Amino acid sequence: MSIYNDIRTAFNRRDNSLNQLLLINVLVFVVLQLIRVVMWLSGLPYYSSVIEQLALPSNLSWLAYRPWTVLTYAFVHEGFLHILFNLLNLYWFGALIREYLGERKVTSLYILGALAGAALFLLGYNVIPKLQQLGPTIVLGASGAVVAIVVAAATLLPNYEFNLILIGPVRIKYIAAVLVLIALFGLDGGNTGGEMAHIGGAILGFTFIKQLQAGRDMGRPILAIGDWVGGLFSGRPSLRVSHRNRATVPPTAKARKGPAQPEAEDIDSILDKISRSGYESLSKEEKQKLFRASQQ
Repeated sequence: MSIYNDIRTAFNRRDNSLNQLLLINVLVFVVLQLIRVVMWLSGLPYYSSVIEQLALPSNLSWLAYRPWTVLTYAFVHEGFLHILFNLLNLYWFGALIREYLGERKVTSLYILGALAGAALFLLGYNVIPKLQQLGPTIVLGASGAVVAIVVAAATLLPNYEFNLILIGPVRIKYIAAVLVLIALFGLDGGNTGGEMAHIGGAILGFTFIKQLQAGRDMGRPILAIGDWVGGLFSGRPSLRVSHRNRATVPPTAKARKGPAQPEAEDIDSILDKISRSGYESLSKEEKQKLFRASQQ
């Protein structure tokens, strides 16, 4: 099977959002690097103009001519190490979100994290006098979106441990805390715009999980737009929704509607297990039951 068919299969599969996000970032990186090399060999000094069409500018008048950059910037990388570290973190922490919340939550967090990072970046450079003195700049890279996913995973599963090279097992709440502190301490450095985007993503990731645990899904509008756009390209007919009188719905049908909720006895036994052996002693199914119970 050719590489083209592999890529096509990855995008045609449902519930493959994490891999699709990784693949989009890689494809954009490869295409931009090919453009850079071709322009260099041809002696054309236009590569920076290509980047300007995708990176997010701090100048609002420039943004008015390139509004799509509030999202495209989160898929653009110029350095190999830049994209490598972003995609490794996206894969590791995105896999946790996918395991406990599903593929679609990964997409929601990535898009909302990118938008939140863009919003704080624009707000900072157009409101804070010190940043205004730095002059117009641009920001690019998936870091804001990835930090949103990292902080969301740490908020959802704070005591989950990763084995880090040369360090050993570390709880992901500490990894997230270090990333946020690095962003805060780096505001007076050479990547102020990027750090602003990181902080915006971190705020979004924390808020997303807290709202989800309270029964409110911040990503629902993002998924609705994605489904609508996907329907346009797939050619599937729109579904018509008809409303029925609740009295006509049999009680048995109501009982079957929606995912099964964990029983109180199950939750009690899970909580007893946590008190005895800690959160990490729970199985995947027990963790999912506990999370569903927190949304009731």
